[in-house]
Amino acid sequence: MESSIITLGTAGGPRVWTPADGAEPRCGIATAVVVGDRWYLVDCGQSVYRQIMKAGLNINNLGGIFITHLHSDHTIDLVNVLALSFPNFTRPLPQVPVYGPGNRGALPPVSPRATENVEPVFADDPTPGMKQIVDYTLRSHATDINDRVLDNLRPNPLEIWRGVDIELPEDCGFDANDNPHPDMAPFVIHEDDWVTVTATLVVHPPIAPSFAFRFDTRDGKSVVISGDTRHSENLTRLSEGSDVLLHEAIDVDWIYRFNDVNTEMGRAAIDHHKKSHTLPEDAGRVAADASVGTLALHHLVPGTSPNQVWERATSTYSGKLLIPNDMDIIPL
Repeated sequence: MESSIITLGTAGGPRVWTPADGAEPRCGIATAVVVGDRWYLVDCGQSVYRQIMKAGLNINNLGGIFITHLHSDHTIDLVNVLALSFPNFTRPLPQVPVYGPGNRGALPPVSPRATENVEPVFADDPTPGMKQIVDYTLRSHATDINDRVLDNLRPNPLEIWRGVDIELPEDCGFDANDNPHPDMAPFVIHEDDWVTVTATLVVHPPIAPSFAFRFDTRDGKSVVISGDTRHSENLTRLSEGSDVLLHEAIDVDWIYRFNDVNTEMGRAAIDHHKKSHTLPEDAGRVAADASVGTLALHHLVPGTSPNQVWERATSTYSGKLLIPNDMDIIPL
């Protein structure tokens, strides 16, 4: 089987974008990288467990899960993958790493637009990382898990899922608040018989760390998944010469239509979207500068904007542009 990408979900944001014509909404952001019989899952947006089953992907052949950052629209269906998949594994059990950002170590600063005191939630543990999240998720379903393990003799999920905090190079200069995306070289986070996965930091304030991933397959193919980011030189470096770049994109006109410019909350949301996401034209610049073979725009915000919005990437990129729908297959 040739290497390919399955766009399990192509919408961004913590909401369901319902088209005006009543068409099926795009599912939350999630991507499968398929290499031979092995496959890898990048991000776990809304409905990804359903989409995995719909795509016919064999859970026993899952080689790893990779979470770009810890916003809920990228993690919310991780609970379904962890808690609903484990009874379907057959022995001998694989050990599946679940990679993602580690504990941030510091809360982000409060928006300068705040007009009153803002207190964090769960102040005793306000920024758990991937290893903690996997543990908390399984613990929260202990009643169900113990029922299935003890009464149904299902596999023990603790023998399958392994939460891994991505360790940044010590000399990269990262600081969650003061230097969240230093200029850096890509670094390897995973290697097996099928793929080598490298990562880099991208620009998605205030969340940090926030990663992009590159998969280089054993048959010489490569795909980069941007995660959420503003235009990023680190991402350009990671994408150099790749076959496919899946890059997020936002409709700048929507930012002002959707958010109330007359309230501080609305203005704070506008601030966030402008400093943390990429216009189609800028995604095109990354693809052009990195000599990417194909640019595919996903994590579309909103998921209802017409293709003409996303086709603005052709003003800066002359290569092949795709605007995939959910469940599209992109050969590598």
